[in-house]
Amino acid sequence: MSFDLIKIREDFPILDQQIYNRPLIYFDNAATTQRPRQVIDALTRTYSEYYGNIHRAAHFLADKATLAYEETREKIRLLINAETREQIIFTKGTTESINLAAFAFGEAFIHEGDEIIVSEMEHHSNIVPWQLLAGRKGAKIIVLPIDDEGRLELEKLESLISPRTKLIAVTHVSNVLGTINPIKKITAIAHSRNVRIFVDGAQAAAHMHIDVQDLDVDFYAFSAHKMYGPNGVGVLYGKKELLEQMPPYQGGGEMISEVKFSGTTYNELPYKFEAGTPNISGVIAFGAAIDYLGNIGIENAAAWEMELLTYATNQLARIPGFRIYGTQVEKSGVISFNVEGVHFFDLGTMLDKFGIAVRTGHHCADPLMEHFGIQGTVRASFAFYNTKEEIDVFVEALKKVISMF
Repeated sequence: MSFDLIKIREDFPILDQQIYNRPLIYFDNAATTQRPRQVIDALTRTYSEYYGNIHRAAHFLADKATLAYEETREKIRLLINAETREQIIFTKGTTESINLAAFAFGEAFIHEGDEIIVSEMEHHSNIVPWQLLAGRKGAKIIVLPIDDEGRLELEKLESLISPRTKLIAVTHVSNVLGTINPIKKITAIAHSRNVRIFVDGAQAAAHMHIDVQDLDVDFYAFSAHKMYGPNGVGVLYGKKELLEQMPPYQGGGEMISEVKFSGTTYNELPYKFEAGTPNISGVIAFGAAIDYLGNIGIENAAAWEMELLTYATNQLARIPGFRIYGTQVEKSGVISFNVEGVHFFDLGTMLDKFGIAVRTGHHCADPLMEHFGIQGTVRASFAFYNTKEEIDVFVEALKKVISMF
């Protein structure tokens, strides 16, 4: 690897502590990542040096905050290779980005009898907003199934698309299985049939290079807190011609051009979708997180995470009764598993006593759990600040926990 792992770990103060008198091992990165000092310092500087409400004031603090806020928008544009800054909409997270798109796209383009294809591996956040839309409009949800390896059955996609299909909603990377979906291929299929595509990139944006123009997606969403940035900040990218036709998601300040009781005109993109005072300090600190990722190199981080994934998978596969859900070759640094005879919640609770943070439960993916006939799993997920030594401790702790049952 071409980056200094020791130095990187020093950048994350939360990692330097003990849990139950054991060094913290943080393997819950798919839920949320930790923040480096550079991001924490950016947040502190914003509040202590130049906090002011953006866009609408004429004083120094507001001007400086506005500049830093809009600089983050440009950093995101460059990060995902969007054509224009107007296509970058700030939200409070991926979930709000999906709800925004589902409401506004739905109002403009979905009618009674239309169909929306949603994959079986989706997070609830990429299912429920489309269900709400279907309920409002009298539309129908069509499910794109997966196989037992955690692969989308893309050979069925063509037959699922009908003349009434208006949109496909799919995750780039499964938060449970780690499966990396072939978004460019899915987009090509969708567009060949005049269908739009929405991609949930929450699990992808921190782990691979995203080029929305190359992928040709219509919408792409992700969250800062899964990219070593603050919580409460998200991004929705959309094709400009679609965003311009979509009505506002919320009304209030900033999203207007002129308000009269006789009628209101709306602001230009992206502000039409950014009602009210946003998470100013969070967006600015997200810019610091993007800089940090850029200095490390997403490709470098991804290579190390894949090395950790391979190492951990090989170690865990030797444990009797151990089953991994999601066995595709193309996957991210996520291992969801169960151990025969031991409840996933008991495993997670006991691992915590060894100072190891993992996630347990259905991971907001009930349909996926139903596919495999299970109630939940244990999920260990890796980031570039994790180590092979931590995996060794994790494996030995897991063996001890299993032996207790």
